[in-house]
Amino acid sequence: MTTTAHTPSPGARAAGARMPAFYIPHGAGPCFFMDWNPPDTWDRTAAFLRGIPASLPAAPRAIALVTAHWLAPQVTLTGSAQPGLLFDYYGFPPHTYALRYPAPGAPALAERARGLLADAGIAAAVDTQRGYDHGTFIPLKVAFPNADVPVLQVSLLASLDAPAHIDCGRALAPLRDEGVLIIGSGMSYHNMRGYGDPRSTPISAAFDRWLSDTVALPAAERNARLANWASASGPAGRLSHPPRAEEHLLPLHVVAGAAGDSVGRRVFSDEVLRTTISAFRFD
Repeated sequence: MTTTAHTPSPGARAAGARMPAFYIPHGAGPCFFMDWNPPDTWDRTAAFLRGIPASLPAAPRAIALVTAHWLAPQVTLTGSAQPGLLFDYYGFPPHTYALRYPAPGAPALAERARGLLADAGIAAAVDTQRGYDHGTFIPLKVAFPNADVPVLQVSLLASLDAPAHIDCGRALAPLRDEGVLIIGSGMSYHNMRGYGDPRSTPISAAFDRWLSDTVALPAAERNARLANWASASGPAGRLSHPPRAEEHLLPLHVVAGAAGDSVGRRVFSDEVLRTTISAFRFD
């Protein structure tokens, strides 16, 4: 099944409108920029990503993207005015290491985010050297190909503590009213041994149903379920995200925290490599 995000009428695109928050699949390595068999493996995911800008109430002032590919002892934020790219994937075709995504950084936004986190009692650091990893530049190269929106890359916590990531999102929630689009970039299914295995199809579908039901709940219940996702989701949860490997799920927790009382819903779903992958939006 494939669904796409709602596109508001032009009159809804008011300046200063609250930005939604998204949890998106970023695919496998540089997937949108290489050949697959079958050739259309990632086409529907790419089409969803390309549709994000038109679905927004206004053009974002900046993007704060929480990436599954950066774990740090404390929340860490990119602070370079012009980050490079971190090609943190291995064994892919040579041309995928020549990709470019020259989006400007957002040093002032990094300081604003660090202040919001500090106000919530959450320690944060700014890294002026780190570039955009592939959890950031690969999906943004599809969704915002002009690379003209400043990007703040946000790390996960190496502790992989689910409630702590919800707390981080709560602290960053005011950014949505400041023209900042918050995106969590991961994969709703991410068991590397399960991709391509038909036994993964019902497992991923079951976990996807649980996620879809969970994000649609009132905020307090939604966040309580996400905080205890490993036990609350049944066996399909840990089969979809093995122990100590849930970094591709936790960007959803940050987004859910940033959502506040916003209603969540699944806005995209597809079966890729025998597994169900989905995207969620909070308005």
